[in-house]
Amino acid sequence: MKRRAPSGRFGPVFLGWLAVAALPAWGDEVSQRAEAIVRVQLVETGSAVRVVHGGGVVKVKPARGGILVDGKRVGDVWRPARPAAFGGFAVDGRRVRGRLEVRRTAGGISVVNRVGLEAYVAGTLGREVYPSWHPETLKAQAVVTRTYVLYEMMRNATQSFDVGAGTGSQVYGGLDAETPSVLKAARATRGQYLAYRSAPILAVFHSASGGRTAASDEVWGESLPYLVSVEVENEEDSPDTYWRASVSGTTLGRALAPVGVEVGAVREFRVIERSASGRAVRLQVRGKKGSEVIEARALRTALGASVIRSTLFEIKPSEDGFIIVGSGHGHGVGMSQWGAQAMAQGGARYRKILSSFYPGTRLMEGFAQ
Repeated sequence: MKRRAPSGRFGPVFLGWLAVAALPAWGDEVSQRAEAIVRVQLVETGSAVRVVHGGGVVKVKPARGGILVDGKRVGDVWRPARPAAFGGFAVDGRRVRGRLEVRRTAGGISVVNRVGLEAYVAGTLGREVYPSWHPETLKAQAVVTRTYVLYEMMRNATQSFDVGAGTGSQVYGGLDAETPSVLKAARATRGQYLAYRSAPILAVFHSASGGRTAASDEVWGESLPYLVSVEVENEEDSPDTYWRASVSGTTLGRALAPVGVEVGAVREFRVIERSASGRAVRLQVRGKKGSEVIEARALRTALGASVIRSTLFEIKPSEDGFIIVGSGHGHGVGMSQWGAQAMAQGGARYRKILSSFYPGTRLMEGFAQ
């Protein structure tokens, strides 16, 4: 899951200004209490989407000067009034709680789900970690998920949405992600978030660290006091503890060309700079057409994050190219999910897990309910 780089710090703030409204219940509870609303962009497209609501299944698509709902022009904004029989709406198969808004944009249409904070946490938690994981791991991730979206709500208050529904933000599954274990963890931590100087922190996380997390300045060039490098033990259960990728010099040269590195078939490839946590920062690439120094992140972009799973790697020459041997998965900043799971299995409670990965922060109770 990709995380955005920091974009400035927040000092002490009063969080009650965030929009609140009474929403339908989440899980099997009935609650009419006001809570913060998260605006999740489910889809942005130039083509059609299928929406299920109280009036049935409709096809919604952009048209000149507005939006068409089953061929009928409805203006620039469409908000279905009644939810479907399951208590919410569905957009291209993704069932969500709350309310729905389709808005005409320059590139087509944007579909935004306005959903209560706690429903958002429940609908995201089950997509970011395994619901079968230790209850304390689920609680830690629930707090992190809630904190991350609160930070983004403040950062994007003047924008048309707060977060996306994919890996560019947090993966939001909606109603179908609400398993019993997920709901239990979300309820157990209801309203809790991590703060530094009274404001929600940039609670980034990743799959596995490879033994040590990275500080924020290593990855994004900005130092945040709670995103420092910490040692992580017992991640061996992670499928990404050790990984390797083989690539020929010709294939590597072709992959690098679209990111602006046109050296031809690569003959020499090595790490020339590492960060404090041992991650590759800059690489030397020599090929038939010349030599260049590139960022290690450019290699992940060129070959894909599923191939180069982190920048914690070594490069070894092979008969027809190179073998890249690495450890961990993701940018490495913040909480390691597999590290958190190991801590929970070792007896650590979620508060201890959070303080270990985000030192100097404070766990706040009862956000703006």
